[in-house]
Amino acid sequence: MKKQRPVNLQLNTISFPPSAIVSILHRITGVAMFFALIFVIWAWAVSVSSLDGFNTVKEVMAGPLGKFVAIGTLSALTYHILGGIRHVIMDMGHWEEIQSGNVSAQATIGLWILATIVIGVILW
Repeated sequence: MKKQRPVNLQLNTISFPPSAIVSILHRITGVAMFFALIFVIWAWAVSVSSLDGFNTVKEVMAGPLGKFVAIGTLSALTYHILGGIRHVIMDMGHWEEIQSGNVSAQATIGLWILATIVIGVILW
């Protein structure tokens, strides 16, 4: 017998709970940091090659692109750390209920936004 189940293929109508959003963002920031390593490794390799290389990296980091990449990388790292701490606390048996899990997810996102603003103000 075939089961007739409703299928929702409109992704913009699906609302994820905060805990799901935090989990997905944790994975996304991990991938973002992996790709940010390309820039970090380039900057390190060029800066230690010569004095001219160091000055080139210094100029790039002082420009808008360098600041954007630095702020983005530090923002991803901050979120990944906050999300990781949340996951560790949940692994210890806390915040496993729906309400406390959603509150901790909202707090994680709030702290991340606040930290990103502070990082942006400091670096810009």
